[in-house]
Amino acid sequence: MRLNEDPAAFEAFYRRHVDAVLRFVTRRVSDPHLAADLTADIFVAVLDSAHTYVPGRGGEAAWLYGIARNVVSAQYRRAARESRAGGRLAGRRMLDDDDLTRMEERIDAGRRMRHAWEALAGLPEGERAVLELVAIDQLSVKEAAAALGIRQVTARVRLHRARRALRDVASPASVYLEGQA
Repeated sequence: MRLNEDPAAFEAFYRRHVDAVLRFVTRRVSDPHLAADLTADIFVAVLDSAHTYVPGRGGEAAWLYGIARNVVSAQYRRAARESRAGGRLAGRRMLDDDDLTRMEERIDAGRRMRHAWEALAGLPEGERAVLELVAIDQLSVKEAAAALGIRQVTARVRLHRARRALRDVASPASVYLEGQA
């Protein structure tokens, strides 16, 4: 069959079989738009596989219905996959722009926090302990001194040194970034 080489032959083939194919499809799907799309897909598949038609195996109608059956079956499989995918997503909220922005902010905050922890790790133990109690655990300097068993003035000195050291660590980056503006 030379349907893909002869437009007039394809047109005649199409006119002979389009109504029967449409009836075949509409018995299997309820959406008229889907039926029209599948009918068009069937005739595209006919063009693609016209070289496989062997008249000795049966008439052109049997060959056409075989193609139609395959196209409709493929649609059912596609719909089932989409339904399973939809089921997996059911009950889950999709991310919107605000969600993405919050995620980016968390990632940036995490990066800054890792940098701060690295800077804290570089502090002497006494200074780090006072800074953690005051800045992270929200104790007063007096309470931090009591928790560490040191005098309040010693805690203040260590806190001052720790803050200065962290400021010095952060300073080169902030100076560099300010210079870029």
